[in-house]
Amino acid sequence: MKIVLSLMKSLEENAQSYFEKAKKAKKKAEGAHTAIIHWEAQKKKLLQEEEKTVQKTPFQTAPKKWYHKFRWFKTSDGFLVLGGRDATTNEIVIKKHTAKEDLVFHTDMAGSPFFVIQSEGRKISQQAIAETADATCTFSRAFQLGLSTQSVFSVQPEQVSKEAQAGEYLAKGAFMIRGKTTYVENKINLALGITPDYEIMAGPYEAVKQHCKTLVRIRQGKEKVSNIAKKIAKQLSYQDLDAIIRALPAGTFDLVN
Repeated sequence: MKIVLSLMKSLEENAQSYFEKAKKAKKKAEGAHTAIIHWEAQKKKLLQEEEKTVQKTPFQTAPKKWYHKFRWFKTSDGFLVLGGRDATTNEIVIKKHTAKEDLVFHTDMAGSPFFVIQSEGRKISQQAIAETADATCTFSRAFQLGLSTQSVFSVQPEQVSKEAQAGEYLAKGAFMIRGKTTYVENKINLALGITPDYEIMAGPYEAVKQHCKTLVRIRQGKEKVSNIAKKIAKQLSYQDLDAIIRALPAGTFDLVN
């Protein structure tokens, strides 16, 4: 440090001047130190509040509804669509939640889920049929195998039977289809979103976009389900990874930008 003495002042006056400057500098340093401590305290408080918010997020989920045990979505024009997750839920969907005026969807590929449009007294629209065909394809083995489409058909409920032909056996979740089948154009088409009631809804992009406040589009890729679920959770600010994983089909994934 260079000391500059004023020739107009005595040695004592110069010393006093530097003493006063030193006191001011010390006071400024103490003030800066206090400000840093205050800022650190505020930062810690904000981080704690943010952590509490994140911890609360999983509890902002919808109350369990009866259809949550199945694959489900609502078409863009409001029809509830149910799909089997496995052999057991395939049986339940067809036996307990398929009415006379509904429409049943399946694929030619073994191990595919059954999907049902619940008409609830309404005429089923072509839009609902197209979206349900996409969902039937997407949640079949086609997604896992990297296929872009699948042979999806629709039938009336009375064409679906648990009565096997003579000498045949129908395993759990399998049904016999009798009569004419109507094949429907389809494609892999998947989005996942959060409804205003905090439900996780996975289905065709058009349907999810209509009913969800936030969503992501998903395609076949190389990401494992655990990794993609974390990315989805971050994008949607939704921390229930299990619910996200449960909503996805089998396979590997990528997000559509």
